[in-house]
Amino acid sequence: MRVFGFTRTAYFIAVCMFAFIDLLAQQADSILQRNLSEIEVVEKMRPSVTREGTPVQILDAKAIQRLGVQDLSEAVKRFSGVTVKDYGGIGGLKTVSVRSLGAQHTAVSYDGVSITDAQSGQVDISRFTLDNVETVSLSIGQADDIFKTARMYASAGALEIKTTSPVFKDKDYNLRTRVGGGSFGLFNPSLQYDRRLSKVFSSSLRTDWLSAKGEYPFTLSNGQLVTDERRKNSDIQSLRLEGNLYGDFGRSGKLKTKIYYYDSERGLPGSVILYNNRAKERLWDNNFFAQTHYEKSFAEALSFQASAKYNYSYNKYRDLNNAVEGGVREDRNTQQEYYASAGMLYRPVNNFSVTLTSDIAHNRLHNNYVNSAMPKRITSLSVLAAQYKTSRITTTGSLLGTYITDNVASGDKPADRKRLSPAVSISLRPFEDSSLRFRASFKDGFRVPTFTDMYYQRMGNTNLRPERATQYNAGITWSGYTDHLFRYIALSADAFYNKVEDKIVAIPNMYLWRMMNLGEVDIKGLDVNINSETPLTDKMSLLFTASYSYQEALDVTNRSNKNYKHQIPYTPKHSGVASLTFENLWVNLTYSATAVGERYALQQNVNENHIKGYIEQNISLNKTFSVNNASIRVQGEVLNIGNKTYDIIKYYPMPGRAWRLNMSLIF
Repeated sequence: MRVFGFTRTAYFIAVCMFAFIDLLAQQADSILQRNLSEIEVVEKMRPSVTREGTPVQILDAKAIQRLGVQDLSEAVKRFSGVTVKDYGGIGGLKTVSVRSLGAQHTAVSYDGVSITDAQSGQVDISRFTLDNVETVSLSIGQADDIFKTARMYASAGALEIKTTSPVFKDKDYNLRTRVGGGSFGLFNPSLQYDRRLSKVFSSSLRTDWLSAKGEYPFTLSNGQLVTDERRKNSDIQSLRLEGNLYGDFGRSGKLKTKIYYYDSERGLPGSVILYNNRAKERLWDNNFFAQTHYEKSFAEALSFQASAKYNYSYNKYRDLNNAVEGGVREDRNTQQEYYASAGMLYRPVNNFSVTLTSDIAHNRLHNNYVNSAMPKRITSLSVLAAQYKTSRITTTGSLLGTYITDNVASGDKPADRKRLSPAVSISLRPFEDSSLRFRASFKDGFRVPTFTDMYYQRMGNTNLRPERATQYNAGITWSGYTDHLFRYIALSADAFYNKVEDKIVAIPNMYLWRMMNLGEVDIKGLDVNINSETPLTDKMSLLFTASYSYQEALDVTNRSNKNYKHQIPYTPKHSGVASLTFENLWVNLTYSATAVGERYALQQNVNENHIKGYIEQNISLNKTFSVNNASIRVQGEVLNIGNKTYDIIKYYPMPGRAWRLNMSLIF
């Protein structure tokens, strides 16, 4: 991996942080203190997904361990209504789309602050690990938690990643180390160190390294000819550093500050077309951000929170096989963002809350293109939300105001964008002695064209209008204990209808492609979820989880168009995930299966664009035990046990049978 100068700086920062943490801890120990006995709350509250007015799905750390999930994208695939685009391999790009609306309509937040990419509008979730995650949640529409940043209101769906905060018991530090390995040269060690600095402050520092050759075998079929091939140029090396400072000031509030750094170099294996095995594309990614969040309750009726973030992102793409530009093409892009958010929550009477939150962001993009626009964008978001909540009914409403203005160094300046976007939801429990609930919601939203849509060389179009997305949802939920096979069970079923207007698409215009507002999509579907637990004995139990999605996402742009009422690309009508876990005294065992129906790679649903459906089966074993004062966890997996060859993205074959083994030590 190429190590940038900034990477060397990151190593230096990490060393200094370790030293600084120890120094502060020594200073705290040298002061005579008289500590009163404390009551420490270890378990964290999580929202009840069956009480929400809009669909919310959650995986916490305990469920992630039970299911044997080791990768964030694998966790997200277990949510209904989600499409994860995976370009194959360990280092492949992975993006999330909710109910066929596109990855640009899905917000991704990390510890309460959004991850953004003004250039492409989508977030690669492969950059994040599950090792230090407390919860992963997906909300569709506007969630019942109204005290969030305005940016989280601006998307059709939100994937929220919340990391663990350190818990100290009989000592002032925690140390966790993990070593992972697997097929195709995978090697993934990590180290996390938590330190209690004083009664007020604590900290954590985490680093992990990922390296893989990625040259996995696959079967290529071309008519009657079937050959065994091996994926080339799919290696990756990446480094991730993360530091956190936590402050608990009691009545004066709480503070959490995070510094994050990611550096990677990967090969882009390219599509497998006509036995092309000569891919020589490389991608370098370099990302740094620092964010801080402060919250305080002035009284039971009034709360305040504020966040700030600086984000720096650099990527370099190099193609050594580019015939158009003399054999070599190199694109370099640098993004910077300055972001701030502040909000107040007020409870004037019992059961009623109102919030007002404002965000402002400044984004800019620099690149090495000739006559580049070098765009700058200022985004202002303000949201007013209110909620009435009792044990029987929850009603939530919000109104989001958006103002966006761009400036460019050369070329045409687009018009400013302004919009008011309402949302409303209701959850009702009709019977006092039952946990049966009905829910319904509506949300109006839009997504602004990205820098790539508007300014990318000769394809960009500064006259693009924002995509408008309207969401409707109606569902039913139930949870409770029974005397039957499933001792505990939670069920939800939601029917939905989405409409996307002014969809941004790329169309050929003479010899060039051009971004245009020509699309209109109608999306109808159904999401079903089930979670259950059956105790067999005091020490053994069975856990069953399953999700199913039906999505009919049709292009209704033009009746005279040859793809009118065809399923939009990469959207299966049927998909689902099921898993069964056997917990016992010896070795916990999980079997899971992911099924995805047929799809099409382009707008026309013809044989040339057809992608076959597939079923992928995995088995996971794990065991946790104690040795002296340390906790040891060993987990092994066999992925794709049927060794099936399949594509998620057409011409990008996924790996066949593979294994992974991880061992972690906590003390």
